[in-house]
Amino acid sequence: MINDARIRVIIGHYGSGKTEFSVNYAIKLAKQSDKKVAIADLDVVNPYFRSRERHEIMEEAGVTVISSIMGNGVNFDLPSMDPGILGPLQNKDYNVVLDVGGDAAGARVMARYKKYLVEGDYDMFAVVNCSRPETQSVDGIIMHIKAIESTVGVKVTGIINNTHMLRETTVDHVMHGQQVIQQAAKKLEIPIVYTSAIPSVAEVLPSQVEGELLSINMYMRDAWM
Repeated sequence: MINDARIRVIIGHYGSGKTEFSVNYAIKLAKQSDKKVAIADLDVVNPYFRSRERHEIMEEAGVTVISSIMGNGVNFDLPSMDPGILGPLQNKDYNVVLDVGGDAAGARVMARYKKYLVEGDYDMFAVVNCSRPETQSVDGIIMHIKAIESTVGVKVTGIINNTHMLRETTVDHVMHGQQVIQQAAKKLEIPIVYTSAIPSVAEVLPSQVEGELLSINMYMRDAWM
């Protein structure tokens, strides 16, 4: 069962798979929840692999996509936020996914929306890929999460193990990530809430995987990438 908080903030370093997870998560929410679902592309730092690029797929699944005031066009990379995001944030009939820029600088955009991040009504999930240099160690993961918390002013409530090597991902990659992330989670006193992996890996992961298993499709990368 997907987590019950109404507003989910998704953070993660470049290369973590944050946007891929966000797109899959929003689509699964739309399938599993009675509420309306909206996703807001708040990544004003990284111009590549933006959730808005897959707006047609998400809209077909029943997800409202919010990005720039100029629309969801792939080439619109100006750091401008659509005020339409306030509607779903204020409307209790919506589940909201906020796809936020990966590092502390990217998370600054959340300052204007902090008042909506009320304890019990939000979750902030850190997507971690232990195959990336910035988050391959316990100290790196903790440093990343604490920097985000300091910038946004609210706590990360869960970690997502999304350790991967794109289509070359193996069970060993995911389980190694779990070992590292478990240590960081213990020190931070927050849970691993999801383990995500491409379908071919997800279906053969062992039962001791921590958190809810989320099989994710690679919407953000074409087959040749």
